[in-house]
Amino acid sequence: MLTLAEILPERCVSTSLDATSKSEVLRQLATLYTHSDLTVDPETISEVLEERERLASTGVGSGVAIPHGRLTDIPGVRLVLGTHRAGVDFDAVDGRPVHIFVGVLAPDGQASQHLKVLARVSRLLRDPQLRERLLQASSPSEAYRCLIEMDERLSMG
Repeated sequence: MLTLAEILPERCVSTSLDATSKSEVLRQLATLYTHSDLTVDPETISEVLEERERLASTGVGSGVAIPHGRLTDIPGVRLVLGTHRAGVDFDAVDGRPVHIFVGVLAPDGQASQHLKVLARVSRLLRDPQLRERLLQASSPSEAYRCLIEMDERLSMG
């Protein structure tokens, strides 16, 4: 199993999302992917994430959303992480605003890897202490370290 450190570059983390709508959040997450090794246009990424949202909201509750989708020409699963202090209405299952967003993109044909990563991210973000630490992080690198350290602990345990 991949570790999150292998698929989430630190430069793809933002602690200052400021979108006021669901589609704007998805655009901001898509833009974060420009700091990764992906050469896909952010507009294309945004459309893929929007398309998935139309099926059902990826707002899983407790202030968390995991927008995800599949693309043809990417080398492997890639993540981005963004936090939004005020929170955004994201049609979450519990109706509460979302503050923590983890974007997941996977290549077509890697459905099992895609699902494993979604499950892992979901499991990590069920921890209320991790969610609190991510929201309190004073910098992207601090938020990155919080998530990666928790993932490493989960991998060992």
